[in-house]
Amino acid sequence: MFQGVMKNKMFISIIVTLSIPAYSQYKNVKLVEQTTNPRPTITINKKNAENIVAGIVAESFVISNDGGKTWNEKTLKSLSGSGFYPYVVSNSKGSLFYFHVPDILNNSNTGELPYRIACQNYLQEETMFSPGTFIENNSEVAQRNAWPLAHPKKNSVFVSYTQFNKKEKNEPGCQSNIFVSKSMNGNKWSSPSQVNKNSGGCENYDNTMANAPLAIGTDGKMYSAWAHEKKIYFDRSYDDGNTWLDTDLTVFKKPIDWSIEIPGVQSYTSLPLLSIDNSNGLFKGTLYLLWADQSMGKDDTDIWIIRSRNHGDYWSEPVRVNKDEPGKHQFHPWISVDPTNGNVYVVYYDRRNYDNLQTDVYLAYSVDGGNSFDEVKISESPFSPETGKIFNGTCHIDAHDGLIAPIWTQNDNGKTSIWTAHIEAKNLPHRENDGSGPSRKK
Repeated sequence: MFQGVMKNKMFISIIVTLSIPAYSQYKNVKLVEQTTNPRPTITINKKNAENIVAGIVAESFVISNDGGKTWNEKTLKSLSGSGFYPYVVSNSKGSLFYFHVPDILNNSNTGELPYRIACQNYLQEETMFSPGTFIENNSEVAQRNAWPLAHPKKNSVFVSYTQFNKKEKNEPGCQSNIFVSKSMNGNKWSSPSQVNKNSGGCENYDNTMANAPLAIGTDGKMYSAWAHEKKIYFDRSYDDGNTWLDTDLTVFKKPIDWSIEIPGVQSYTSLPLLSIDNSNGLFKGTLYLLWADQSMGKDDTDIWIIRSRNHGDYWSEPVRVNKDEPGKHQFHPWISVDPTNGNVYVVYYDRRNYDNLQTDVYLAYSVDGGNSFDEVKISESPFSPETGKIFNGTCHIDAHDGLIAPIWTQNDNGKTSIWTAHIEAKNLPHRENDGSGPSRKK
């Protein structure tokens, strides 16, 4: 296996880029204002791209039926109580699933665990989500960091999560492990299988088995990646997540400090994100691993991507996604690969245009299997974290059938808000539409 080695920024000079204006060409839509602890996620209905659902907080969601041009907010009710870290996903049949971590300590009906993973499936006729079920009912453990993913061809939906063998992370003997569970309908879940072989700790993120996103190919092969002890680990399953490799594979050995500090932003742990090309295009089956780090200095946060075209046996050298000059911050990225054409999209916060805390939102995109990226600013105006307060918003993105749905958090005049933009691949700058998505100009 090839171990990618991050060198310096000179190697990226061979990456072909196109000059793209810095102004935004896309109408921004405010979804929600003055929300608490936002962690927005978004999904495009894989059977009907006009239907888009965004999770804002565990008490509400917003829905669009015209491709993201107009939105309606709806209340979300759950038998498991209100919570946080919402995550919405759609399968190929158009079923929608809403995952979150209920704050059961504040729920008078139950009181067994502080943290558990809950799933609610969308009832189309009632235009609302079901009351929900727990992934697992083990009252002796705690669960967090849910990463759901739907099978690209079947009804089944999967979720990976971190499980602590103690109710509290500071209990003696606490260990963390990654588990995967499967459901055909979001109501009944399989017995979970453990992904990693070496357990992690519980209190220190660098040593905790946390945030292990999943990717599933059209052939049903499943992959997972996570950060542990300053490295990126990778595993795979060829039987629906029931069994995994006997040894966790190290795909990037160069030490990465996952704890990132950015002025005005809540200190966060930047962990790797995993995605796969499920199109019928030239790069079908390509795995993408994306992350942000400060390997070039504390004043220079960059976004990097590596690729594998053979199920994770070999990984490419890292490509720097953002193309600005050194010395600025790009952070909180998210990745999506359009399964209808293989185009790769990355959304992130960006401060390249300012010497203060002003922040834009950028979209990077690749039509050549991640060999090169172009960028465009998609936020209409910059925002700045409120003086004396710490900004803790994030970005997310989904793409399907030439439609790109980003979502992000802003902080304007002391108010936290959630935004999106309606973007079509055919309208991205410096591209020609050939009927299958954007392509290079000749």
